[in-house]
Amino acid sequence: MRTTDLPCVRIGSAAFLIAAALVTLPAEAQTKFHFGRTATAAEIAAWNIDVAPDGKNLPPGNGTVVRGREIYNTQCAACHGLKGEGGIADRLTGGRGTLATKAPIFSVGSFWPYATTLFDYIRRAMPLNAPQSLSNEDVYSVAGYVLFLNDLMPDTARVDAKTLTAFRMPNRDGFVSDPRPDVKTTGCMKDCK
Repeated sequence: MRTTDLPCVRIGSAAFLIAAALVTLPAEAQTKFHFGRTATAAEIAAWNIDVAPDGKNLPPGNGTVVRGREIYNTQCAACHGLKGEGGIADRLTGGRGTLATKAPIFSVGSFWPYATTLFDYIRRAMPLNAPQSLSNEDVYSVAGYVLFLNDLMPDTARVDAKTLTAFRMPNRDGFVSDPRPDVKTTGCMKDCK
Protein backbone atom coordinates (compact mmCIF):
# COMPACT_ATOMS: atom_id res chain seq x y z
CA MET A 1 0.00 0.00 0.00
CA ARG A 2 1.31 3.43 -0.89
CA THR A 3 1.24 6.21 1.71
CA THR A 4 -1.00 8.32 -0.50
CA ASP A 5 -3.61 5.55 -0.41
CA LEU A 6 -4.11 6.03 3.33
CA PRO A 7 -7.35 7.94 4.15
CA CYS A 8 -5.63 10.32 6.58
CA VAL A 9 -3.12 11.39 3.91
CA ARG A 10 -5.90 12.04 1.39
CA ILE A 11 -7.95 14.04 3.92
CA GLY A 12 -4.91 15.98 5.10
CA SER A 13 -3.91 16.79 1.53
CA ALA A 14 -7.42 17.92 0.65
CA ALA A 15 -7.62 20.10 3.77
CA PHE A 16 -4.28 21.70 2.90
CA LEU A 17 -5.40 22.51 -0.64
CA ILE A 18 -8.67 24.03 0.57
CA ALA A 19 -6.86 26.14 3.20
CA ALA A 20 -4.32 27.31 0.61
CA ALA A 21 -7.13 28.32 -1.74
CA LEU A 22 -8.91 30.29 0.98
CA VAL A 23 -5.77 32.16 1.97
CA THR A 24 -5.13 33.20 -1.62
CA LEU A 25 -8.68 34.36 -2.34
CA PRO A 26 -8.84 38.08 -3.13
CA ALA A 27 -10.76 40.26 -0.67
CA GLU A 28 -13.79 40.56 -2.97
CA ALA A 29 -14.04 36.76 -3.22
CA GLN A 30 -13.83 36.45 0.57
CA THR A 31 -16.73 38.89 0.88
CA LYS A 32 -18.72 37.21 -1.88
CA PHE A 33 -18.34 33.79 -0.28
CA HIS A 34 -18.73 35.13 3.28
CA PHE A 35 -15.29 34.05 4.48
CA GLY A 36 -14.32 36.13 7.48
CA ARG A 37 -15.00 39.76 8.18
CA THR A 38 -13.12 42.91 9.01
CA ALA A 39 -12.19 43.16 12.68
CA THR A 40 -13.96 45.89 14.63
CA ALA A 41 -12.07 48.68 16.36
CA ALA A 42 -13.01 47.16 19.73
CA GLU A 43 -11.63 43.75 18.71
CA ILE A 44 -8.36 45.29 17.56
CA ALA A 45 -8.08 47.37 20.75
CA ALA A 46 -8.56 44.26 22.88
CA TRP A 47 -5.49 42.68 21.28
CA ASN A 48 -3.44 45.88 21.10
CA ILE A 49 -2.10 45.72 24.65
CA ASP A 50 1.66 45.67 24.09
CA VAL A 51 3.69 48.29 25.93
CA ALA A 52 6.82 49.78 24.37
CA PRO A 53 10.03 50.38 26.33
CA ASP A 54 9.30 54.13 26.28
CA GLY A 55 5.96 53.46 28.00
CA LYS A 56 3.78 53.96 24.94
CA ASN A 57 0.45 52.18 25.48
CA LEU A 58 0.71 51.96 29.28
CA PRO A 59 -2.88 52.03 30.51
CA PRO A 60 -4.36 54.39 33.11
CA GLY A 61 -4.41 53.22 36.70
CA ASN A 62 -1.93 52.67 39.48
CA GLY A 63 -0.94 50.21 42.14
CA THR A 64 1.13 49.89 45.28
CA VAL A 65 3.98 47.65 46.35
CA VAL A 66 1.93 46.62 49.41
CA ARG A 67 -0.95 45.43 47.18
CA GLY A 68 1.61 43.82 44.86
CA ARG A 69 2.89 41.65 47.72
CA GLU A 70 -0.61 40.26 48.33
CA ILE A 71 -1.18 39.49 44.65
CA TYR A 72 2.32 38.05 44.21
CA ASN A 73 1.89 35.71 47.17
CA THR A 74 -1.38 34.31 45.81
CA GLN A 75 -0.68 34.38 42.06
CA CYS A 76 3.12 34.22 41.55
CA ALA A 77 5.00 32.73 44.52
CA ALA A 78 4.06 29.11 43.78
CA CYS A 79 6.12 29.26 40.57
CA HIS A 80 8.66 32.04 41.15
CA GLY A 81 9.37 31.47 44.85
CA LEU A 82 8.24 33.43 47.91
CA LYS A 83 10.96 36.07 47.43
CA GLY A 84 11.38 35.73 43.66
CA GLU A 85 14.26 33.28 44.07
CA GLY A 86 12.79 30.89 41.51
CA GLY A 87 11.10 27.55 41.68
CA ILE A 88 9.43 25.73 38.85
CA ALA A 89 9.62 29.04 36.95
CA ASP A 90 12.49 31.48 36.48
CA ARG A 91 13.95 33.47 39.28
CA LEU A 92 13.02 37.13 39.32
CA THR A 93 15.60 38.47 41.79
CA GLY A 94 19.30 38.52 42.46
CA GLY A 95 22.27 38.45 40.17
CA ARG A 96 23.10 42.13 40.03
CA GLY A 97 26.71 42.46 38.94
CA THR A 98 26.95 38.86 37.64
CA LEU A 99 26.27 39.37 33.93
CA ALA A 100 29.96 39.71 33.04
CA THR A 101 31.00 36.69 35.13
CA LYS A 102 31.30 33.03 34.19
CA ALA A 103 28.04 32.32 36.05
CA PRO A 104 25.63 35.15 35.17
CA ILE A 105 22.26 35.24 36.89
CA PHE A 106 19.55 36.60 34.64
CA SER A 107 16.73 38.21 36.57
CA VAL A 108 14.51 41.26 36.41
CA GLY A 109 16.95 43.18 38.60
CA SER A 110 20.12 42.13 36.82
CA PHE A 111 19.17 41.79 33.17
CA TRP A 112 15.94 43.54 32.16
CA PRO A 113 16.59 47.01 30.69
CA TYR A 114 13.11 48.58 31.15
CA ALA A 115 10.50 48.49 33.90
CA THR A 116 7.83 49.05 31.24
CA THR A 117 8.61 45.67 29.67
CA LEU A 118 8.10 44.07 33.08
CA PHE A 119 4.58 45.54 33.12
CA ASP A 120 4.02 44.38 29.54
CA TYR A 121 5.11 40.81 30.23
CA ILE A 122 3.07 40.44 33.42
CA ARG A 123 0.00 41.95 31.75
CA ARG A 124 0.11 39.71 28.67
CA ALA A 125 1.47 36.43 30.01
CA MET A 126 0.96 36.07 33.77
CA PRO A 127 -0.13 34.25 35.75
CA LEU A 128 0.71 31.30 33.54
CA ASN A 129 -2.53 29.47 34.31
CA ALA A 130 -4.68 32.56 33.62
CA PRO A 131 -2.89 35.11 31.43
CA GLN A 132 -4.50 38.56 31.13
CA SER A 133 -6.66 37.90 34.18
CA LEU A 134 -5.07 40.64 36.32
CA SER A 135 -6.46 44.16 36.25
CA ASN A 136 -4.18 47.03 35.24
CA GLU A 137 -4.02 48.04 38.91
CA ASP A 138 -2.96 44.51 39.86
CA VAL A 139 -0.26 44.50 37.17
CA TYR A 140 1.11 47.88 38.32
CA SER A 141 1.17 46.51 41.87
CA VAL A 142 2.93 43.24 40.99
CA ALA A 143 5.48 45.06 38.83
CA GLY A 144 6.20 47.36 41.76
CA TYR A 145 6.56 44.42 44.13
CA VAL A 146 8.98 42.61 41.81
CA LEU A 147 11.03 45.81 41.61
CA PHE A 148 10.88 45.99 45.44
CA LEU A 149 12.12 42.37 45.69
CA ASN A 150 15.12 43.49 43.63
CA ASP A 151 15.83 46.41 46.01
CA LEU A 152 14.92 48.84 43.24
CA MET A 153 11.78 50.38 44.74
CA PRO A 154 10.71 51.17 48.31
CA ASP A 155 7.84 49.22 49.86
CA THR A 156 5.89 52.48 50.16
CA ALA A 157 5.94 53.20 46.42
CA ARG A 158 2.91 53.92 44.27
CA VAL A 159 3.34 52.62 40.72
CA ASP A 160 1.77 54.04 37.56
CA ALA A 161 2.64 54.85 33.94
CA LYS A 162 4.72 57.88 34.94
CA THR A 163 6.66 55.92 37.57
CA LEU A 164 7.51 53.03 35.25
CA THR A 165 8.42 55.26 32.32
CA ALA A 166 10.80 57.33 34.45
CA PHE A 167 12.27 54.32 36.25
CA ARG A 168 15.86 53.50 35.29
CA MET A 169 16.75 49.80 35.49
CA PRO A 170 20.34 48.85 36.44
CA ASN A 171 21.01 47.17 33.07
CA ARG A 172 19.45 49.92 30.93
CA ASP A 173 22.77 50.57 29.17
CA GLY A 174 23.86 46.93 29.12
CA PHE A 175 22.52 46.26 25.65
CA VAL A 176 24.42 47.33 22.57
CA SER A 177 23.38 47.59 18.96
CA ASP A 178 24.33 44.70 16.73
CA PRO A 179 27.27 45.73 14.53
CA ARG A 180 26.93 42.80 12.12
CA PRO A 181 26.12 44.02 8.63
CA ASP A 182 23.77 41.11 7.95
CA VAL A 183 21.19 42.41 10.40
CA LYS A 184 21.01 45.85 8.83
CA THR A 185 20.85 45.06 5.12
CA THR A 186 17.83 44.38 3.01
CA GLY A 187 17.47 40.93 1.54
CA CYS A 188 18.73 40.34 -1.95
CA MET A 189 15.86 39.93 -4.39
CA LYS A 190 17.56 39.88 -7.80
CA ASP A 191 20.95 38.81 -9.22
CA CYS A 192 22.25 37.83 -5.79
CA LYS A 193 25.75 36.42 -5.36
